[in-house]
Amino acid sequence: MEKTSKTYQAYIEILKRELVPAMGCTEPIAIAYCAAKAREALGTLPERISVAASGNIIKNVKSVIVPNTDGRKGIEAAAAIGVLAGDANAALEVIAHIKPEDKKKLGSYMENTEIHVDAAQSDHVLDIIVTVWHGNDTAEVHVVNEHTNIVKITKNNDVLFEKEITDSVDTGKPDYECMTIEDIYDFAMTCDLNDIKETIDRQIAYNTAISDEGLKNNYGANIGKTLLKAYGNDVHVRARARAAAGSDARMNGCEMPVVINSGSGNQGMTVSLPVIEYAKELGASQKELYRALLLSNLVTLHEKEGIGRLSAYCGAVSAGAGAGAGIAWLCTKDYSAVIHTIVNALAITSGIVCDGAKASCAAKISAAVDAGIMGFEMFRNGQEFYGGDGLVLKGVENTIRNISRLGRIGMKETDKEIIKMMIGQ
Repeated sequence: MEKTSKTYQAYIEILKRELVPAMGCTEPIAIAYCAAKAREALGTLPERISVAASGNIIKNVKSVIVPNTDGRKGIEAAAAIGVLAGDANAALEVIAHIKPEDKKKLGSYMENTEIHVDAAQSDHVLDIIVTVWHGNDTAEVHVVNEHTNIVKITKNNDVLFEKEITDSVDTGKPDYECMTIEDIYDFAMTCDLNDIKETIDRQIAYNTAISDEGLKNNYGANIGKTLLKAYGNDVHVRARARAAAGSDARMNGCEMPVVINSGSGNQGMTVSLPVIEYAKELGASQKELYRALLLSNLVTLHEKEGIGRLSAYCGAVSAGAGAGAGIAWLCTKDYSAVIHTIVNALAITSGIVCDGAKASCAAKISAAVDAGIMGFEMFRNGQEFYGGDGLVLKGVENTIRNISRLGRIGMKETDKEIIKMMIGQ
């Protein structure tokens, strides 16, 4: 692919925009960020807080530990730490650098501050409104569609900032619709690695570090450790365990950042850690690892673009297929292996539901990575799923479109029922 082409430049922009650090599950962090911005607008520590959040935000915050809160879970904890000590300028690292003295104040602040949570009456899957009060002063911040996409800030009914809410979150965003598996492969094979080295190096370093932490210490259900204990040390097992261990740590309060993919830390770890593990096993060069990670990241972003940031469809499925694509290329250097692996993997695990961020995400990640590897091993052994097998259609793009339709449209009612069950309705 020509470096001067619009498609090449779009891919570089997409990677830099998407592969960014986040500390903690991105939904509670989005609430903390919104809350920190509201306090900034108010100009003082609030005496009262109200959070209105869409169902998918509530679902993904309900059961996950918020970092730097001494093990607390939920919307109230995320909002409270955001207003109490969040860095309003740090986006998804808003609570990454909370001082110990501020953390100690959190319990008392929550006990003495009214924090009210409501379901947002909104058609947007990702929607957060944080309103704060002190005396007669009030401020409000509204985030829509993406975790840090602020569309309105007000103080005492004066509009400090406002922009139009559109399906296209940012008119300056790169062209995601240009992505195809064929072009992604071309880009990954020809990219000037200096253009992406810093971005990919950060993903490798951050995600490896939290995976190490998850395997070393006790987090959640310890899926990563369980895999190694139960199934041994084969690369297939290590690839699953590495990704699962990162999720073990991240879903259960680990205060280390990860580099995300498609707005999700779990997906960021799923697309990267199995590929890194296979690269070690195969003795791949650093350049080969970079190209494999370009494939896995962009394949996942392409799959997720048609589904959306949040849905009833588990994002680990897309990321597991992306990891499978990267692994397939490392093992074969063959485009045909990549496209067949993607189709096979999606056929195996599509339909896993998202019932929020919590400890069991690590097990779903393990299953998704297993499907990615199985998808490749099927190809390597001359096997494949054919067009007409369930949701599989002839051609990788056609299959991705079907899966996107399933996640975005077909599972809308499923999503509503999951949210109702999770909140006890």
